Amino acid sequence: MNVYDRAHELANAIKGCQEFKDYEELKAKVAENPELDKMIKDFQGKQFEMQTKQMIGEELDEEFMGNVQAMYQIIMKDPLATEYMQAEMRFSLMMNDVYKILGDAMGLAK
Repeated sequence: MNVYDRAHELANAIKGCQEFKDYEELKAKVAENPELDKMIKDFQGKQFEMQTKQMIGEELDEEFMGNVQAMYQIIMKDPLATEYMQAEMRFSLMMNDVYKILGDAMGLAK
């Protein structure tokens, strides 16, 4: 059994799964709307910044949290953005499950 061949098989299986197809389709639709695309990317950047601060133990001030929450509320008013964010979450959860399965199989789980 060639590990690289199996990795390619897994990649093809992921590309063929519904979670990936939905995510890619909605990502393309969002990209057709530059304003919405920018809003989502800005929000995701703030989310990443928030998660990074939490991981290093930095306190999040109320203004920053308020800005993130306001961005989220604005984005979620757009049905396409909502659908995209949900599809992205489903795909991300599926990928996390795959990483967990691999980690567990290698004895890397905590």
